[in-house]
Amino acid sequence: MNFTYRLLNESDLAAIQAVQADVCAALDDPAILQPLSVAELLNILGGNGLMLGVFSSDRLVAFRALLKPAVDEDEHLGADVGATDFTRVLYQEISNVHPDCRGQGLQKLMAGWIMDKVDTANFDWICATVMPYNIASLKDKFAQGMYVYALKLKYGGKLRYVFGKNLRDERTFGEERVQVSMRDTETQQQLLANGFVGVSMEALEGDWFVTYRK
Repeated sequence: MNFTYRLLNESDLAAIQAVQADVCAALDDPAILQPLSVAELLNILGGNGLMLGVFSSDRLVAFRALLKPAVDEDEHLGADVGATDFTRVLYQEISNVHPDCRGQGLQKLMAGWIMDKVDTANFDWICATVMPYNIASLKDKFAQGMYVYALKLKYGGKLRYVFGKNLRDERTFGEERVQVSMRDTETQQQLLANGFVGVSMEALEGDWFVTYRK
């Protein structure tokens, strides 16, 4: 399957909504994905971020968005990762691949393509939130070199990992490694409070474990 890509604009809104609706309809657990509203989509398309679209035969089949959030936003992710200047924080927002095009590696391709469009001189942090056990999205974030900085209730009480990638300062770690089941929220939160970050994940004994390093 051949794909092309470009940045999207307001004229693509209907196509974006159609892809998002089809993705939501195919989910086994609707809680995994928080779809963007029309206002949120237009905010990004209107200049407060970037949205990249992937096309197959002129049909939009996937899109990925980055958002420049308001600095006074409630629960700003910059606070969770230790950012000092919220104007220099970008969010990885939604990433959707149409069910017809899964298995083509589009998540990874879009991640690279959209970051190539970012003027990284203007930003220090890329942040994102992911629901525990949303395995595809978690793998996507770790593959981009993002780390877990927090595990907490966000968006009105939904448990989320908060990921961050510092574009200016690559972290170094000691030898200690601790693997914790994704189900063990309390132990993970204790590690995070003690200066550990989540660096990777793997399947073990029928469960998923996150590896933490300090």
